[in-house]
Amino acid sequence: MKKIIGLLAILVLTAAFTTATLYPIDGYEYTGIKRLKRLELIKSGELKDGTTLPPGAMKSYLDIQLNLFERHQDSLSQFMTIDPAFQEEINGLFRGLDRSYSLAIIDFTDPKNTRYAERNSSAGYQPGSVGKLAVLVGLFDQLAKIYPDSFDDRIALLKSKVVKSGPWGLTDVHTIPIYNMETKKLVKRQVIPSDEFSLFEWADHMLSVSNNGAASIVWRETLLMAAFGKDYPTLTQEQADAYFKNTPKQQITDLGNDVVNLPLRELGITHDEWRLGTFFTRGANPYVGAKGGSTGSPIGLMKFLVQLEQGNIIDAKSSLEMKRLMYMTDRRIRYAQSPALKEAAVYFKSGSLYKCDRSKGEGCGKYMGNVQNFMNSVAIIEHPDNHCYMVVLMTNVLRKNSATDHMNLASSIDKIIRK
Repeated sequence: MKKIIGLLAILVLTAAFTTATLYPIDGYEYTGIKRLKRLELIKSGELKDGTTLPPGAMKSYLDIQLNLFERHQDSLSQFMTIDPAFQEEINGLFRGLDRSYSLAIIDFTDPKNTRYAERNSSAGYQPGSVGKLAVLVGLFDQLAKIYPDSFDDRIALLKSKVVKSGPWGLTDVHTIPIYNMETKKLVKRQVIPSDEFSLFEWADHMLSVSNNGAASIVWRETLLMAAFGKDYPTLTQEQADAYFKNTPKQQITDLGNDVVNLPLRELGITHDEWRLGTFFTRGANPYVGAKGGSTGSPIGLMKFLVQLEQGNIIDAKSSLEMKRLMYMTDRRIRYAQSPALKEAAVYFKSGSLYKCDRSKGEGCGKYMGNVQNFMNSVAIIEHPDNHCYMVVLMTNVLRKNSATDHMNLASSIDKIIRK
């Protein structure tokens, strides 16, 4: 009977997303994310601009599913208990390497019989842009509070609510894709104060190209959702500005910290396993302060991935939508760049942070810090032959661009999973 109920729940979940046009690549009608319209035209052959999408980036809306939904009532310990044989294979990848390489991995090729392995999994790292996933969780948590009984209304708000960057989007070297629907031209540039996009588009900019300005704006709007509750959908720019002008900064800081961290605690992710303490751009500093610092660990982020696949982050529909937003239809980098993953669907977030001390007389540069050199990869991999797994890889290898290490480890891990 339990199995039948689980199957019915899956059918209901799938039916809820049956639409005339599909997502992600063909999801413009559903989301209003204009870059998806461009990708749809490229895929159909109507637009030719030299962009090449890997086969694994071609999934449609209904192709994306929650792989562990049938096990949504299972505890985290049932997924995160070490499999000795699998652990021995994973250990072999790190022989001769120091403890600055940390990892957690679950093979769920057979969802009923998953395998787990780890390495230094509780070590804390500066999460960098991986922390944007916490902002995503906070956003969907607040949407559920505003519209507890209607997921359709949550999606409608994401699509229709247009907000302005202002100084919050400044400054970030990452560009955003701006697609002109009439001229069919794409421009990539940094966020400017006058930029206006829907919540859906800002969230997409935050994840698909990891724009820091977009992350601060999504976090700002999540904070405003918590502050105004059911009045948020009609909130004006003037009202938002007045809130930040007239509310004590410490009060704003506390609320901003809560909206991205308390949902993680509800998932059983501890303060030391994953927290976010600072906005992603300096433009936010006059309005909200830092609190508690930021850290992440493989075990904390793996708890997130497992519960995402179970459908237990907020609810099943929210989990599925968050997974869709993580789907890589833009340029693949670092771990996701591995040639072994070309055919695979990749749901991915990467983050890095480096710091140089040039007084040491050592070589030091971009992604090659000699004081700290964090690089983190969070990925769900789904191959067409149904070999599926999720991995969190976090490193702090000084004076070396670890992107190649991440890519090579991805190929080696993939070989172990698929042998």
